[in-house]
Amino acid sequence: MRNKFWGQCLVVMAALMSAGQPAAAQSFTEGSFDPAIPTLTATVGHAPGARITSPDQTYVYLKALAEAAPDRARLVQYAVSWEGRPLYYLVLSAPANMAKLDAIRADMATIAAGRPGNGSAMPVTWLAYGVHGNEISSTDAALMTAYHLLAAKDDARAAKIMAGTIVVIDPMQNPDGRARFVNNFLASTGITPAADRQAAEHDEPWPSGRVNHYMFDLNRDWFTLSQPETRGKVAAIRQWNPVVVVDLHEMGGDETYFFSPAAQPFNPNLSAAQIRSYELIGRYNAAAFDARGEPYFTREVYDLFYPGYGDTWNAHQGAIGSTYEQGSARGLVFARRDGTELTYADGITNHFTASLATAAAVADNPARFLSDFAANRSGNASGSAGRGTYVIDLSKRRWNAERLGRRLAEQGITVLRREGSASVCGKSYPAGYLAVPQAQPAARLVKSLLDRDTPLPPDFLAEQERRRSVDLPHELYDVTAWSVGPMAGVDVALCNAAVSGDAMSADAPIAAKAEGSGSFGIAVPWTDSGQARLVALALREGIDGRVTDRAFTTAGREFPRGTVVFPAGSNSPDKLARLAELTRDVGAHTVALENGWVDDGPNLGSEHFVRLTMPRVAVAWNDGVSQLSAGALRYVLEQRLGLPVTPIRTSRLGRADLSDYDVVLVPEGDPSSVLGDGGLRAIRSFVQRGGVLVAIGESLETFSSGENPLLAVKREAALGREPADGDDDKAALAEAVAIGNDAEYREAIKDQQALPDTLPGALLNVVGEPDHFLSAGYDNGAVVLATGTQIFTPLDRANGINVLRFAAPGNLIASGYVWDENRRQLAYKPYLMAQPQGRGLVIGFAHDPSARAYLEGLDLMIANAVMVAPSRVR
Repeated sequence: MRNKFWGQCLVVMAALMSAGQPAAAQSFTEGSFDPAIPTLTATVGHAPGARITSPDQTYVYLKALAEAAPDRARLVQYAVSWEGRPLYYLVLSAPANMAKLDAIRADMATIAAGRPGNGSAMPVTWLAYGVHGNEISSTDAALMTAYHLLAAKDDARAAKIMAGTIVVIDPMQNPDGRARFVNNFLASTGITPAADRQAAEHDEPWPSGRVNHYMFDLNRDWFTLSQPETRGKVAAIRQWNPVVVVDLHEMGGDETYFFSPAAQPFNPNLSAAQIRSYELIGRYNAAAFDARGEPYFTREVYDLFYPGYGDTWNAHQGAIGSTYEQGSARGLVFARRDGTELTYADGITNHFTASLATAAAVADNPARFLSDFAANRSGNASGSAGRGTYVIDLSKRRWNAERLGRRLAEQGITVLRREGSASVCGKSYPAGYLAVPQAQPAARLVKSLLDRDTPLPPDFLAEQERRRSVDLPHELYDVTAWSVGPMAGVDVALCNAAVSGDAMSADAPIAAKAEGSGSFGIAVPWTDSGQARLVALALREGIDGRVTDRAFTTAGREFPRGTVVFPAGSNSPDKLARLAELTRDVGAHTVALENGWVDDGPNLGSEHFVRLTMPRVAVAWNDGVSQLSAGALRYVLEQRLGLPVTPIRTSRLGRADLSDYDVVLVPEGDPSSVLGDGGLRAIRSFVQRGGVLVAIGESLETFSSGENPLLAVKREAALGREPADGDDDKAALAEAVAIGNDAEYREAIKDQQALPDTLPGALLNVVGEPDHFLSAGYDNGAVVLATGTQIFTPLDRANGINVLRFAAPGNLIASGYVWDENRRQLAYKPYLMAQPQGRGLVIGFAHDPSARAYLEGLDLMIANAVMVAPSRVR
């Protein structure tokens, strides 16, 4: 049994290390604490580890600590969650430092800007907890760390941390998720905690507390900045410019504890000095855990490649960003498979130990951490990471390009804007450009986000291919591609020269572009996400619009497929005035039409124009579908496009009156068993009567199986395998073969029904059928994210159309790493499919176009499926 958390009378050992070398370590001992600092027990009524502290109790205790020690603590609210809960951080330091806190922060900002400081700076250690709301021990560990630093009277190490550094504690990054977990846990508990992992208190209902209100994994939102919790946190970190950032998590309950150094692969944009500091901090943690006899592991599982985590995003800003992982009790006590029990108090103890050990590493080496951070930022500013400029074309997907520029600026990246026609590095930009210089303090983040590809280390790749050759799983933890330009659907070119422009502000509104004056109507070209949002908002307000599936030319100007026209004849002057207001609010692009005559293409009265109505959208919700996919779909539709969505529990769809809806969305997942025969019949009837079914990813199998599938595709097995034959005799017998070498042996033992190897995540090119309304806005194809194992056979012409398909093998990969057999098998296979059924339509996406909400370039595709399709099937 591991050491228990001895209330708030625990002190971490004194000198663990000096100049990076371990010193003799002391074990945990009881200490003396300042009675003026309130305990958790006295404030909220339970001792640390005895209960799971709720968000409301966390707020109460944070305020009590700040009020009790105003000379050493400052509580700051930095955000508000979707559900209205505040997010705070607590700044801790010695009174002398707190008295000049603004000067310290200002000098850290100077250093972060790549300029020499004035000597006021002091290293900032940022300790962040609970980004996943069901990783519960970290928040209580945050409270204990704060208490200890404020109250410990005989701990020289704590005194040194307070005297020589600033510690910022962000105790609860996901209050909505934590509240959900705590409420579910309390509803499931009895008179004693259950250690059985099968017990209801360990078995969270859907959605889990891991995610926030919109069911986002907030640890993958750092450069996307889609959620208010992330935006507030990034702004707060940019104010303080910490030299060390630690994100404290939980993992499976049978695991021990993980701290840095991280596993391979490392992102190539990290510096050698940073890698050395990971080793230093790791040794401090190791000494602290060794002193307690506590097991841990390093250099496994958790890598530093994808730049969208709390550790890697901060590392790209010059800090030492680390992930710590504690085995989770997911309650108060958990029976491990090795026969021991893990308690909630154990998890708090370990996170508390790691928090203080990390802060001690900074306090013992302040000059090193400050100088390394300063060298990183100043070196980047002087061009050590590159001297060219990334140029973003404003003539294509203008709104998406503007949004991308503001999102980069929000992360502290310098973005320049040039209006009007210009030429840079031999390329013409008729509508201007955005320019992102490489020579800037955030250069490493700039490169990682804007480079078309971030290469994996060759030796790591070779090892992954070796592992696959002997049927071992690969060791990639997350996606291998995240280039933000292609994901936004915009063109980014690297110009090997400095490029001029005016600095862009992160919060500047996108300027509307309203062209011309005319009495016939207003055209909204179908070109970017802002246009789709404008149309959705206009439909919500009852403004009459009509959409074309063919391009048309009038007054010498061509309007693309998907263009929406709001005619003056069916809209009052007040409605058209409101449309103009919405255009300004969104920052959209409209063109006034003088008359209905066209030089080429359909007129407004043609059958190629159909009247749009506000779609009534339902989404399958709860068991059977992925919470991440359901949340991302709802977020993109509601928050980015402005289309309301009604969630209906998957198990209720068989009893629901679906005639109230135009579109039913089924997110990624396996909903078949939850839907049951009744749910499948209800959805089939809904489509036959004229509804639109949109199914995502693996959920396509639910609608493509059986004797009369709604979508006539099949999921493919891996290359070289054959699906199971239904003939019992054939299934029982196999041809006798001779095995003469290792390669033949490997072939003989293959699982003949195996799915393709899991694709960790890459950006791939798709090409479209130009005559289908669902491909409007994608005449030049698109870049999509593909993950997992699902590859589907193409629809034949008798059943439907493959609206967008993956490109040929040689042109398939836009960014990232793809196993060769996946590359060959994915080529020409469908990404977006459409099959008429009765009066309705079934639309299938092989992979989720809303994943993590960072594929803004696919917003028009989602709008085509959800907003335009219902008008096309009527």
